[in-house]
Parts: sequence; C-alpha cells; structure tokens
Amino acid sequence: MQNIFQKRSLIISAIFFILSCSTFVFFYRMVNTNKEASLLVEEKWQTEEIRRNSVRSLASFLDGLTEERTLIDAHFVKGSDVVPFLDTVEELAKDVKVSAEIVSVNVSKDNSSLMIELKTAGTFEAIYKFILLLENSPYSLSFISADIKNLGTIDVPNTKTVKPPEWAATFQIKVLSFINE
Repeated sequence: MQNIFQKRSLIISAIFFILSCSTFVFFYRMVNTNKEASLLVEEKWQTEEIRRNSVRSLASFLDGLTEERTLIDAHFVKGSDVVPFLDTVEELAKDVKVSAEIVSVNVSKDNSSLMIELKTAGTFEAIYKFILLLENSPYSLSFISADIKNLGTIDVPNTKTVKPPEWAATFQIKVLSFINE
C-alpha cells in the first residue's frame, strides 16, 4: 500500500509538475507577446512624441519670425492687396502735395507684375519728391515711362505774387514685387 501511495504521489507530483511547467510556458509566451506589443506601441509613441516636439519647435521658430515675416510681406503687393497699395501711392502723393489720379491698373499676362498708369499735377519740386518717394518705397517698382510737362505759371490777379509753375506728369509704373494669388 505504501508502494501504491508512493506511485500515486509520484504521478500526482509529475502531473502537477507538468501542469506547472505548461502554465509557466504559457504565461512566459504571453509575457513575451505583450512585451513585443508594448515595444511596438512605445516605438510608435516615441515617434509621435518626436514629431510633436518637432512641430512645437517649428511653431515657436515661426512665432519668432513673425516680425521678420511682416517686414518681408511689406515688400510685396498681393493680388488681394492691390487697392491698399494704390491707396498708399495716393497717400504718398498727398504727403508731398501732389494731386494724383490712377488712370489704369493692369495685371501682366503671366501674372508676374502689375502695370499702373498714374497722372499727377503739382510743382516740379513736389513731383520730383513724389518720384523719389516711389523709388524709395519698399516695393520693387520699375518706371516704364514718365512724361513731365510744364503747364506754365499762374499769375494771381491784382497782386504781384506769382505762383510757381504748374507741372503735369504721367507715369507708367511696373510693380515687380507683385504676387497674384
């Protein structure tokens, strides 16, 4: 009987050992599978974190360039900003006491430049200052033609005062820094 008891204990121990080993192998494989899955997820997370950090650093870099970008944008006339540009030209004329009238505005066939025809009237000195202001504006302008004419002097009746001679000028200006959007 003791022999049977030892055999049963041995068989139960063997079954328990095999069951324990199988359970260990099963859980070991599960842990390895989960470890591989977690490594893949961690790798994706790291890649996404690196991408987000890159986006953040690029955004902060662009925020730092806002002032420079504004300065650069001030040198270009966009297709949507033609009217404010023309208002700026007229304001420059008012600053030097020249009357200015925009006669025509045309976009070139290849959409690379803007053609403006402008008529002005005033003293020669004022027209000259207006030309200098246009040349020194932040925009890249090219004077295609300039026709400046003397209209003569104006005598004020019953006084000995003579107004300076009136001049008229017609300009064709090509805006080279034009971006048609």
